[in-house]
Amino acid sequence: MLNNQLLPGIETTMLTFSSPERVLVVMHLHSREVIDTPPGKLLSEFLVENNIGFGISCTRKVVAAEEVGDTLYNDTNAMVGDLQQCIRDVWRNCSREAVVTMNSGVILNMALRCIEFTITTGGRPFEGAKEAISTLHRMGVPTYIASGDRVAKLERMADYLGIPRDRVYGVATPSMKAQIVSDLQCEFDRVVMVGDSINDLCAMKKADIAILTEEQAGGKPDELYRTAGHVVKNVSEVVEIVRKLQYN
Repeated sequence: MLNNQLLPGIETTMLTFSSPERVLVVMHLHSREVIDTPPGKLLSEFLVENNIGFGISCTRKVVAAEEVGDTLYNDTNAMVGDLQQCIRDVWRNCSREAVVTMNSGVILNMALRCIEFTITTGGRPFEGAKEAISTLHRMGVPTYIASGDRVAKLERMADYLGIPRDRVYGVATPSMKAQIVSDLQCEFDRVVMVGDSINDLCAMKKADIAILTEEQAGGKPDELYRTAGHVVKNVSEVVEIVRKLQYN
């Protein structure tokens, strides 16, 4: 927003973690709602008028929801048109995908007290993910999804992957992901965490086995590699790692 630039191909979690003042916020809205709104309208005004809620997806420091809401709903920096531009750009890249989820939100800068970035993300399942999950289920290994994305979007993806909806955790911050791992450790002998980004680091450290997948393009911090017990190029490789654990 500050430089009026479109930044395609940026990993939002890495962008958020690059400053302790940034907070990645997911907004509970549909892309069509944004596209149908006049572009010159303040984004904050649109959010207030339509009673649109939010979730804190990622941040490096503890921040109160009230403080985040105050910054989000009183911003005078971002226009609806800025978010529309993000949505259209992502859709151009994802429209040919058979299964895709799109989420929109913003990155707040709490020091500047403003929306620093409007964002839209588009995601599809990793190649081999559906088959790997089916195999794990046949092996008697339950699988779960924990993500910073909205629950409604994740549930659609879970349906496609064959993961029950009661095993889906949405708008999960890094600390929440670690807590989910901890809770699962009370239920299971060992918990395997498969992650691909810096916001998975806390959960990977907490898990009994941490697997880093390089299937998503882009550089990854060295700490992820130091934490991971296994590094895979394709999530299908997770099956054999888990299979070996069952016999040890």
